[in-house]
Amino acid sequence: MLRIGIIGTGGIADAHISGYLTFPGECEIVALGDVVPGKAAQKAKSFGLANAVCFDDPLAMIAGANLDVVSIATPPSTHADLAVAALDAGVNVLVEKPMAPSLEECDAMLAAQLRSGKALSVVAQNRFRDDLATLKEVVDSGLLGSISHVRVDSAWWRGLPYYDLWWRGTWENEGGGSTLNHAIHHIDLLLWLLGRPSEITAMLANAQHDNAEVEDLSVAVLRYERGLAQLTSSVVHHGEEQEIVIQGEHARVSQPWRVIAELSGAGGFPEKGGAHEIVESIEAVATQHKALNYQGHRGQIGEFLDAVKHERPPVPDGQDGRNAVEVVTAIYKAGIEKEVVSLPLSSLDPYYRAGQLEARAPRFYEKRRALAEVAAT
Repeated sequence: MLRIGIIGTGGIADAHISGYLTFPGECEIVALGDVVPGKAAQKAKSFGLANAVCFDDPLAMIAGANLDVVSIATPPSTHADLAVAALDAGVNVLVEKPMAPSLEECDAMLAAQLRSGKALSVVAQNRFRDDLATLKEVVDSGLLGSISHVRVDSAWWRGLPYYDLWWRGTWENEGGGSTLNHAIHHIDLLLWLLGRPSEITAMLANAQHDNAEVEDLSVAVLRYERGLAQLTSSVVHHGEEQEIVIQGEHARVSQPWRVIAELSGAGGFPEKGGAHEIVESIEAVATQHKALNYQGHRGQIGEFLDAVKHERPPVPDGQDGRNAVEVVTAIYKAGIEKEVVSLPLSSLDPYYRAGQLEARAPRFYEKRRALAEVAAT
């Protein structure tokens, strides 16, 4: 029975607790920790975790709770120090997205993983969705041919009070705005689907949140071999209509699910009716998808527990988390410096270092409020 600890008992901790409770025969939540006095105990009570020991010092929890696994669900600026401490103590780590605000911190976490031999995984729960797993299977099938263009809309909406929470809305504590903390999910999916781009350019803005230093909107263009990808990262989109549209040589496929394929007439214009055989082949791949046993955080936690049990690398792993942060870092560099950024980013690049993005980033507005808690809905 794996002994589980959870550090950080805010809203996202609920998904971790529920995930571990899905597997009662494999694990038990034995400890919760939070730097706010009494907060961990309150969370334990709300979930009926009567046997869990609660800590107001997360490092004391890592040192004294005899853990096998720890979930880190704290603000991004704390991820690296907590993950390194846990890994060096011989504890397997599942850390919330983003992995860390800087590549330097990500690499410190990867180094700790190598030293310890323990598992390190970064939350990417959207990989554990049937609709997106289906999209991945279609891309991997080769039926689309070469990829021409991908449009990713990481479209969210948040009102002004969202940035009243103490750690949100500042480069120091949140590490960034919509690009880092919302679009990281879609960036991971883009990398999962297509791999690393070769170049990135971008623009950043704060369009609607005059109580936050960070961007609430960015638009980036990523180069992939012959094709391009277009990524919108937003917390200003009413309706939150998120979409991934992949245009290939032979067909277009997207989530929400839609398949379209054209046939060329003699003059190069599309023939009426489209390419039915290609559409049918793609639909057949989608139909053959085997439904996942668990989705979202439950799916990733189940995968992580299995990896720990069998002493194998988890999927996704720490390198996957770093790859997403690298793209975010390149978007910020491109937007701030107004240039095209090539990947991979060198460790000699100023934006690689912890604190350097914070030093160079624009302060769109002054953060006006810093509350310990804000409403979850």
